[in-house]
Amino acid sequence: MSEELSFRERVWLIIAAIPYGRVSTYGEIARLAGSPRAARQVGGVLKKLPEGSSLPWHRVVDRQGRISLQGADFRRQQQALEAENIEFTPMQTIDLEKYRWPGHSSP
Repeated sequence: MSEELSFRERVWLIIAAIPYGRVSTYGEIARLAGSPRAARQVGGVLKKLPEGSSLPWHRVVDRQGRISLQGADFRRQQQALEAENIEFTPMQTIDLEKYRWPGHSSP
């Protein structure tokens, strides 16, 4: 990615590229943005999204496939993911092997 873009802009571009029905993790987005140790900063970027943003923020989960939000925000993200046919386990996690983007190629 271009060094001319800020970290925030790189994060936006990466999240915008996550396709329908797929998820990525905060850490993976940080790595793709060129700052592999900045997973928390990815969360900070998402927290500051303007109201009504069309960025698919809901496709970002933690490294265990869990939603990091709580309460009504948790439910809003879960509903958005379920609307994309992403299934949750009984433990409220997402199977990253099945839904992760970018996908891991099999040997």
